[in-house]
Amino acid sequence: MRSRLAPFVAVLAMVAAAGCGAGSASAGDAAAPVPRATVDRFDSARAFAEVRRQVAIGPRPAGSTASRRLAARLRRALPAGRLEVVPGGLRNVVGRLPARGRGVGQKAIVVAAHYDTKDLPGFVGANDGAAGTATVLELARALARRPAPADRLEIRFVLFDGEEEPPESTDFFSGGLRGSRAYLAAHRREIGAVIVIDFVGDERLSLPREDGSHRALWIELRAAARRVGVGAVFPLRRRGEILDDHTPFMRAGIPAIDLIDFDYPPWHTPADTLDKVSARSLDAAGEAVLELLVRLREG
Repeated sequence: MRSRLAPFVAVLAMVAAAGCGAGSASAGDAAAPVPRATVDRFDSARAFAEVRRQVAIGPRPAGSTASRRLAARLRRALPAGRLEVVPGGLRNVVGRLPARGRGVGQKAIVVAAHYDTKDLPGFVGANDGAAGTATVLELARALARRPAPADRLEIRFVLFDGEEEPPESTDFFSGGLRGSRAYLAAHRREIGAVIVIDFVGDERLSLPREDGSHRALWIELRAAARRVGVGAVFPLRRRGEILDDHTPFMRAGIPAIDLIDFDYPPWHTPADTLDKVSARSLDAAGEAVLELLVRLREG
């Protein structure tokens, strides 16, 4: 654990107090109501409005005109926003809050989501795409507003293109995850950890650790969630590995976690619509990740 989190040794002093994140593989807590956070730093109303804007565009498969127009707007919404080319005519949207003082030269934390939707007729991806993207945008806004004279770590906000595999693909890892694999190839030596935000909008949100997520970093996230009153959303159970945008980083030895409630019946169906997304769920996920980032960045 310590060796894989080496870039954060000076910042992560909380692991021992975070408890054990293993738990059991049993289900049973997915129906619990999402608690209200005890802090108010993440603007869930703005995040929900962003989900609405993306859904209103309609389907946004990678490489489509709708996707490219969305990418241009997302770039303007991120601090120091820019586009990075992904092979196949795709584009990642990247923003950045630099480190200052003692943090200069340390590896960055990447906070990421995917902004493309599955290439299916009528699929607007309210939870699968829009919710994660909206959460990343609002995290960037919240952190950019914080007075933080001693930012110890650079935070990068990356909205991946091409997470969904094209119709002709027969293997998700090699056919999908195109934006995350391209970002890893270009920036491997600059990255210390990755937080991927995916299915976080469903009304009965429950985010157990999936087995492909880094255990120690997940313990930190659960501790952060407890501090802001939403620990019940991150139960002490596990679920099997889910291949997602965090997977290429974990396979490269970079600590990465994935916030994904995969028990979501409208997955990859036209029923993944705005009415399935809850502002309170966005808030719970957003406040937990924001608390983790504040602790990591400011110490």
